[in-house]
Amino acid sequence: MKQTRVEKVLELKNITKKFGDFVANDDISLTIRRGEIHALLGENGAGKSTLMNVVFGMYQPEGGSISVYENETKIENPNHAIHLGIGMVHQHFKLIDNFTVTENIIIGMEPKNGMRLNMKAAVKEVRNISEKYGLKVDPNSKIEDLPVGMQQKVEILKCLYRGANLLIFDEPTAVLTPDEINELLEVMQLLVAEGKSIILITHKLNEIMKVADKCTVIRKGKYISTVDIEETNKEELAEMMIGKNISREIMKEAYNPKQNVLEIKNLTMFGPNKKKVLNNINLSVAAGEVVGIAGVDGNGQTELSEAIVKMRAFDEGDILINGVSQKEKTTREIYESGVSYVPADRHKHGLVLDNNIAENLILIEYYKGKYNQGIKLNKALMYEEAKEAMRNYDIRAENENTIVRGMSGGNQQKIILSREINRNPDLLIIVQPTRGLDVGAIDFIHRQIIRLRDQGVAILLVSFELEEILTLSDRIDVIFDGQIIGQTNPKETNDRELGLMMAGKGSGEG
Repeated sequence: MKQTRVEKVLELKNITKKFGDFVANDDISLTIRRGEIHALLGENGAGKSTLMNVVFGMYQPEGGSISVYENETKIENPNHAIHLGIGMVHQHFKLIDNFTVTENIIIGMEPKNGMRLNMKAAVKEVRNISEKYGLKVDPNSKIEDLPVGMQQKVEILKCLYRGANLLIFDEPTAVLTPDEINELLEVMQLLVAEGKSIILITHKLNEIMKVADKCTVIRKGKYISTVDIEETNKEELAEMMIGKNISREIMKEAYNPKQNVLEIKNLTMFGPNKKKVLNNINLSVAAGEVVGIAGVDGNGQTELSEAIVKMRAFDEGDILINGVSQKEKTTREIYESGVSYVPADRHKHGLVLDNNIAENLILIEYYKGKYNQGIKLNKALMYEEAKEAMRNYDIRAENENTIVRGMSGGNQQKIILSREINRNPDLLIIVQPTRGLDVGAIDFIHRQIIRLRDQGVAILLVSFELEEILTLSDRIDVIFDGQIIGQTNPKETNDRELGLMMAGKGSGEG
């Protein structure tokens, strides 16, 4: 059993944070001690990220106090937080795509040799930190060439380079494979063994039980309880978080696929270096079935899903929807043929962050007659539909005029899901549907997917969450290095076998 040291690294007393009349944090107190992993658990919109943004100096609280190493202080901004030894790995990374790993890490803290930038020393320091914690990041790689999981490691390196002793991780495993998750949890344990402290914002109860020492639960902006992990279990934590019991079992109607809605034939796509990022892909999705695409991030899933909706051009092969070739179609024409698409990157491709909820809900169909009134939009209808979507999908915000940028990641995801599901598609392409969602929201989204499947919708599900793939899929295709290397039945495999296939070390039944 690990002994937790008593030194208080961070103490929050009665923190209150408001946005207008909306109370995001309501009188919350929290203590983090040296050498502990302290999980922060709560539903989407419960106020977890807001509370940590207060700690990191991005927001100023309306009430309460903050002490760092038992010295009360007002954290003015993120630079002040960094100076105090606080680092934050945000859910949505803050990296510059066309800079190298090292250039991203040293911004604002560049080592100098006289008046000149000493890049050689910087690269050496980044490499040393990377090797010390087993992060395996090439200091000279460009961010735009790295998969999402590796970009997250760069954010961790950035914190460590700046001397952070308290690291805040906001949903750190949302985009990682099982092996990457285990690696990250090992890194966390190395950090706390050295006396650093970690606040872990996560919805994954397995991870909390595996690595956390304590867990603080907040619900609807209010403090509920702090518990020792050794004295609790997943069911108790889930009930504290949501305020009720959740049944994880999802009832499906018998598997009864109809005609093919999506057919992909010999699809090949070349990357900028003429390497095949998709290599002769063949797959189909029928009405009334969920086909899961399992694979490690960076093996062609993004290119495949974006090719279907013409966000990327493909070089060879064809894509048919309801028997009609999409080769010459525009993205809008593909959407109008009965396709809905939930992208992996909700900020880049799913939302207009500086627009409000109602405006984001009509992004795909704003030009249609019911919304388009010449030079004006039918705002009465927009706002009425937005209110209904907020009720039906438990989108938590002050009202339908709320700007999307300031909302939690989970609530942003619910906006996209609401918009795409309500379009009544023949084919739903859904990528990382529950990234950053809590167990209650995950359960809700999973039930929506199965409801659509039972109604005869064809669903292509791309997810890095093996449990999600195994729970929802009727068939699973495994993608590796741009190729479908095997197919399997979820009832005849498990997460270990699937994980090996994803790493290219096994093959399913053809």
